[in-house]
Amino acid sequence: MQKSDATTPLWSSVAILRVVTFGFAVVAVFVHQDSYQRPGLAWIVLGVIAAWTLFTVPAYLLRFGRRVAVVWADVAVTCALMYTSVWILSPQQMTEISPLITTVWVSEPPIAAAVLNGRTAGVLAGAAVAISTGLTRGALTTDVTRDAVLLMGSGFVVGLASVTARRAQERMAQAARVEAATAERERLARNIHDSVLQVLARVRKRGNELGGEAAELARMAGEQEVALRSLVATTPPESSDDGLTDLRPRLQVMETGTVQVSVPGTLVRLPGTTVTELTSLVSEALLNVAKHAGDGARAWVLLEDLGDEVVISVRDDGAGIPAGRLDQAASDGRMGVARSIRGRVADLGGTITLETAPGAGTEWEIRVPVEPGGRKGRHRVGGV
Repeated sequence: MQKSDATTPLWSSVAILRVVTFGFAVVAVFVHQDSYQRPGLAWIVLGVIAAWTLFTVPAYLLRFGRRVAVVWADVAVTCALMYTSVWILSPQQMTEISPLITTVWVSEPPIAAAVLNGRTAGVLAGAAVAISTGLTRGALTTDVTRDAVLLMGSGFVVGLASVTARRAQERMAQAARVEAATAERERLARNIHDSVLQVLARVRKRGNELGGEAAELARMAGEQEVALRSLVATTPPESSDDGLTDLRPRLQVMETGTVQVSVPGTLVRLPGTTVTELTSLVSEALLNVAKHAGDGARAWVLLEDLGDEVVISVRDDGAGIPAGRLDQAASDGRMGVARSIRGRVADLGGTITLETAPGAGTEWEIRVPVEPGGRKGRHRVGGV
């Protein structure tokens, strides 16, 4: 199925404009043919104009002509046909500013370029046609200047409308995808709640009642129940047309019975690669909590959007990191923290701060600029 094009109505307008302006060119030749110095050449050029009109109209309507090569060929052909007026019109007609052989038929190519490629293309195509008009007339007259303003102005306005229409279509399509994903997520959440979550809750309850090894199974079931509830309650991640992704859902799914995640109520959009790196380093930090913070340690993840930078805090109430432990690990060849956390932050152009002490827990504070390459990466370890 062919994807719909938001600019289709504009292309239809381009085709209609070409037909209407061709009719005006035919009338102009009929009216002024007796004054032409070469009326036979005028009819030949009008025949070429008719043939090019018969090609461009279906080309723009049926999509196969909505390409850069066709549109700019349209500009070139139009300018070339316009210049034949030098041999067709008499010197008196050129002096009296009689209509050129192409008349207003030349107004269509700038609009076609604008619909295809936006404002800049429309203005450039309008300027090309305007320059051709000036060269054909051989002088920069008031009429030539007026035509230049109208040609470039119409290219700018139509180009703006074209860009706006495409952006509106993309946003509507994105909203439809999010709506469909949300509906499917809600359906799955209902099914999960009626089946898996109830089973996990029953296992947790019964395991706590039995005690012993069953209590450990109950604890694990409880953690999975919390994680699953967080997963089905999280807004599905989405990428916009500019390649930005909301960071919040990637962090929310990390919430468990021992990990609490707090995020803003509004979107925190970052480049996709930045979101991936931040997700990985937070996962690494939480893994370190599970390995080294001690039994029963809890962790908190806080995401803040400060406008020009994003701040992520990963804090735990565990045993903390003894002074010199990280340097010793690096010298022993164990580079987990240095490479997985500090290295990622440095690559993102951010900063990282570690506050820790024996028995006082650990807190990583990561600051990353919203715009990539916003600052040089660095790190600092304090509180040890």
